[in-house]
Amino acid sequence: MDFSYQENYIFEDDIVRLRPLEVNDLDYLLEYSLNEPDIWSFNARGPIGEENLKAYIEEAIKQRQNRKEYPFIVYDKRNNKYCGSTRFYDIKLENKTMLLGYTWYGKKFQGTGINKHCKFLLLDFAFSKMNMERVEFRANSKNERSLNAMKSIGCTVEGVLRNIAFGAQGERINATVLSILKTEWDEKSKDMLRTK
Repeated sequence: MDFSYQENYIFEDDIVRLRPLEVNDLDYLLEYSLNEPDIWSFNARGPIGEENLKAYIEEAIKQRQNRKEYPFIVYDKRNNKYCGSTRFYDIKLENKTMLLGYTWYGKKFQGTGINKHCKFLLLDFAFSKMNMERVEFRANSKNERSLNAMKSIGCTVEGVLRNIAFGAQGERINATVLSILKTEWDEKSKDMLRTK
């Protein structure tokens, strides 16, 4: 299947629904931006406050239009509520690689299985439909919660990019790189994540 940035990809199961992020989604995500700024405590340029969230969403949509990223909004079917966002980025169709990230959820949705359902849907699409050979993940090396979540879905730690970016307080940070390969997904990770 050919991947198209113009197509409205929608992924869902009994628990979650992911659809392309839209400008009007500001209304659904604003409560997290205003009330839960520590969601982005490990990363600079987190969408804290209405103006920052608006700019964050507009930039994500612009990157989709520029054929660089594909952002989604996440809907929790159990609670009938939008709960966060995630995206494909740095998509290299010629190399069959991409990154999956910019993932965040409101606090009450963290640790509820939402992330595993989202990752299963996105990874299955990446490997089964887009024919990716490698999906990469990155996180601030101090963000143990994110790193443990990535390991729990079958990611392998590859190494650390030292002094790669700015953190939320303006400090320089290291980023841990993890990945899942198509062979690993087909042979182990897909079934492992499905059972979770």
